[in-house]
Amino acid sequence: MSERVIAPKSRGFLFLDSHPGGCRQLVDEMWQAAPAPVPAGSQGPVALVIGSSAGYGLAATIAGLARVGIRGIGVCFEKAPARRTGTAGWYRTAATARLARQHRRDMVFLNGDAFSDTVKEQVAGLLVERFGGRLDYLIYSVAAPRRTDPDTGQVHASVLKPIGSPYTTKTLVFDEHGAPEVKEITAAAAEGDDIEQTVAVMGGTDWERWITFLADRSLLADGFATAALSYIGSPLTAAIYRQGTIGAAKSHLEATARTLDERLGRTLGGRAMTSVNAAAVTQSSTAVPGIALYVGLLRGVLGDAMVAPIGQLVELWDRLTGARPLDLDDEGRVRLDTWELAPAVQNAVAERWNTATSGTITELADLDWFGDEVRRLYGFSVPGVDYTAAVETDVPWPTPTS
Repeated sequence: MSERVIAPKSRGFLFLDSHPGGCRQLVDEMWQAAPAPVPAGSQGPVALVIGSSAGYGLAATIAGLARVGIRGIGVCFEKAPARRTGTAGWYRTAATARLARQHRRDMVFLNGDAFSDTVKEQVAGLLVERFGGRLDYLIYSVAAPRRTDPDTGQVHASVLKPIGSPYTTKTLVFDEHGAPEVKEITAAAAEGDDIEQTVAVMGGTDWERWITFLADRSLLADGFATAALSYIGSPLTAAIYRQGTIGAAKSHLEATARTLDERLGRTLGGRAMTSVNAAAVTQSSTAVPGIALYVGLLRGVLGDAMVAPIGQLVELWDRLTGARPLDLDDEGRVRLDTWELAPAVQNAVAERWNTATSGTITELADLDWFGDEVRRLYGFSVPGVDYTAAVETDVPWPTPTS
């Protein structure tokens, strides 16, 4: 047993510890926010969620369990409790597994490097031994700084850089006393093989490898469908995001979707697509220059009209399962971001962006909401949690029940 009081300590947007009770309560909130027409214990489709512990991947897992009654496998890469607490994703996975058991959903969680063939072999084995040897859905939601190529052993590293020339943008930071500051930051342009490295990590190579790996073992069901989660974003952040190195990776992901869609349609009557999600505060997004400022301003414009990740992923599952039409854009993408990119919304955000300074930012952006959302990523600022009480940090990884 290892009980202690956990206080939030951070370096910028990165927190040093996570709160198990807050992470558990957050997962409970997300589950309750997903309409759940499927009775507990019903045998839903078999799904694999790669990147199941954080951000949109977590939302995909919880929405699938609560809304559709999926059973299957979640894959993520999290650190166990040791000298510090476990990662937030460790505790969120334990909480998700607890709710899955409570609702009699057969969901197994694997902790390992999704880029490796070792984890792919583990997933294939579980599909055969536990889930009848057939997979109905695969959701791909991986955001990682590095990827080791299983064939060559080469380690690729992704970078956040504009393409062509350096780019200066506004960004939001908080000083040592927590006061918000709007500053300018200049990102150096991509050079050498930065683009190729980023595409190797964040593009569609590993997603396609997963599909090929499972197809070669006859583990994909007739009508199998797969979606890779993506983001386009605002013109205000395009130079560093969609037109930068990450954008090159996203374009590769979308090209991969078109290739896979043709292949799966021909062989299984299946589908492959990217799902373009809308803005949210995630551990990945806070690392992108300008995104924190943009999301805070977007919340200032829209307030509660912003659609949380769990709401977006409920919609994606409804489209995948036929509860709603699977409408795709001309590039073969599901668009869950139309509310964010509506011209009136973007014009209002751009007006605030242009006038945002350290002196005006509190009037233009919802910084209280943004700060809470950042802390919630680590289990803090969650209503109903007593942060003065000691909490057990040595939470075990969930093991599958028989």
